This record gives sequence, C-alpha cells and structure tokens, in this order.
Amino acid sequence: HCLSVRAVCQREIDCDRGHGYSWKITLLRNYWKSKVKQEWLSGKYSNIPSENSLPEKSMYPMDVDTWGEILEAELER
Repeated sequence: HCLSVRAVCQREIDCDRGHGYSWKITLLRNYWKSKVKQEWLSGKYSNIPSENSLPEKSMYPMDVDTWGEILEAELER
C-alpha cells in the first residue's frame, strides 16, 4: 500500500522514511493526503462553481511544494 501512495506522494514518503518512520506510520501519515492530492492532480476539482460544490474530503493539510504541483497541473490543463 505504501508503494501505491508513494506513486502520488513520493517526496512525502521518502522524507518520512528518511526520518526513520516505519512503513506503517508512513502509510498512516500519507494515505489520505495521497487520495486528495490524486483527485486534485487528476482535475476533479478544476471547474467547481463554488466552495459548496467541493466534497467533504477535498482538502487535506499539504505543504507548499504539494500545492505547487497541483497548481502546475492546473496550468497545464
């Protein structure tokens, strides 16, 4: 499971593993982030009419580099 999460959150997984977190803790720390990030990167939220249209789990605390990846993907669409 952690390797599938790593496909979306490579930097985050590598950082956690580098800091000595176990695979289990790394997965717990990054699972929902990878789901939300994948939906943003796939364009699921590209053309929403308002904030009320966002699903409940559309946001997750992400760092500036992650939001940079998402914004770059939006610019390429």
